[in-house]
Amino acid sequence: MSNIEQNNNIGNPITPEKKQTFPPLIEQISDWPINKLTEDRDTFVKELEYYTLQNLNRKSPDFIKELIQKTIFQEKIRMKEEPWRIDPPNDRIFWNRVRKKIDVTEIDSPSEKQNNIQEALKMVIHRYAEEIVGTFNVKTFKLIRTVLTSLFKRLLNKGININSQKADKVLLDKLMIYGPIDQIRSIATKGTVILLPTHSSNLDSILIGYTMDYKLGLPGPAYGAGLNLYNFGPAAYFMNRLGAYRVDRRKKNAIYLSTLAGMSKLSIQKGTNSLFFPGGTRSRSGELEDKLKLGLLSTVIEAQRSIYDEGREDKVFVVPLVLSYHFVLEAKNLIEDFLKKTGKERYTKSRNEFTSVRSWTKFIYQFISKGSDITMSFGRPMDCIGNFVDNDGHSLDNRGNLIDIKDYFISDGKLSTNHQRESEYTKNLGNKIVERYKAENIVLSSHLVSYVAFQLFKEANKNLDLFALLSLPEDEYFFSRDSFVEQSRIVIELLKEKASQGLLKLPEIFIKDTIDIVLDGIAQIGTFHSSRPITVHKNGDFYSQDFRLLYFYNNRLESYGYQSEIKWNILPVIYQVD
Repeated sequence: MSNIEQNNNIGNPITPEKKQTFPPLIEQISDWPINKLTEDRDTFVKELEYYTLQNLNRKSPDFIKELIQKTIFQEKIRMKEEPWRIDPPNDRIFWNRVRKKIDVTEIDSPSEKQNNIQEALKMVIHRYAEEIVGTFNVKTFKLIRTVLTSLFKRLLNKGININSQKADKVLLDKLMIYGPIDQIRSIATKGTVILLPTHSSNLDSILIGYTMDYKLGLPGPAYGAGLNLYNFGPAAYFMNRLGAYRVDRRKKNAIYLSTLAGMSKLSIQKGTNSLFFPGGTRSRSGELEDKLKLGLLSTVIEAQRSIYDEGREDKVFVVPLVLSYHFVLEAKNLIEDFLKKTGKERYTKSRNEFTSVRSWTKFIYQFISKGSDITMSFGRPMDCIGNFVDNDGHSLDNRGNLIDIKDYFISDGKLSTNHQRESEYTKNLGNKIVERYKAENIVLSSHLVSYVAFQLFKEANKNLDLFALLSLPEDEYFFSRDSFVEQSRIVIELLKEKASQGLLKLPEIFIKDTIDIVLDGIAQIGTFHSSRPITVHKNGDFYSQDFRLLYFYNNRLESYGYQSEIKWNILPVIYQVD
């Protein structure tokens, strides 16, 4: 039974895809589009420069000059306040040259002034293009493929010899892959696939790229990697050779962002699968993303229109992807960042996750000895407008009728560029992706127990705001085991109802008795944290060792806003110990 059919049955949990690896769609890595894209890097850089220049020159010369001046100002602030080791040593010299190029003298003619502005603009675009565009090396990719296989076997296996066949099987078992994989592989032969994942961990990019290759057999994607990661020599070496394009989040000026968008648009237009996080950065709160960055998303639509302009019928497909972990390695730092930003003067720093030799030792031991599932829920593929597609890549309207999305780009009987119109398409696509994130999200047992615990804790202290709530001492609050399980049963019934409506997904464990689901969630949550978000006390009841982590993991379910639909039985569940 397919996942779609299962979702039509009330409360019937979904099952992962078959525990198998799929053969590569393109056997030779040298034939992958990402390799073809960067084989002649210099030519591609020139294409990117030309595209960006044409794009910016739609504005007036005065606007361009002001844009360059703003860029120089912002770059000088960056050099002073946020210098990185990876920054070019001649940064200051370069930007002084750009400033001198646009300085006006009385003897300059209007044409000379215009030429100087254009030369300065070309200088800046060239510098950014050279910085952004990466390369792909087949030998390096094969090496990393071997290294990552060993790494994930070690991470996801409990003391099994990583070279054994059993380790291979466990690796497949631990990578819990959900979604229409056969359909995704089918449409990948008919166009370009853009993966749009949620983002919660620095492991995400590596994990997704590895899964595309090892499990799905899809050609590797182009993806953005934060320039800060290149400060670490070994990371810089490998990412420079694995198809990553560099993204410097310190740079917010329009010239840089236009060049970055051009990189995305041209690579998609040339048939290179792509991966980027539309949320822009890791979710600091633990919530599912609901506010997307539309800049790179707009390049998906621009690329499709340009493909039609070239007379080709290739489609650009969008696949939402929701990653779920029972634990997030960076959870402590992420929630601290979130609370610091939102709380400001109300924020008080908690102790670090790893402050002692003992806690570090515990972390390393658990990292090596404990297994953990990683859940990846691939969503139903869509076209660049947000319409679902069938197995052959044909777009479907809301009634399931075939439609031609080329019509979305036609005005007065011909293909045309309309930036205002495409801006609306981008917003609609963003809204659709946010909607699909929630629908494709698989609620883990750890999400359930953290949600139930934190909501009960919050209901018991309604007079306190979030920051006062998180400052309460953990060792004074306990959750009665039997009552907690009963409260969880109530929440599970609601989740099953929502799952039957296609608003979320539930895995197979939700077939089990409530007590089994609760105990599994408590055993899984925060496996590697030195202080557990929720755990079992020696008296058999439950309690939290870290309310901030509990809040972080709770947020995955809280983002649905179902709290008002649930009856919270506070008194018999939560009790306070003096």
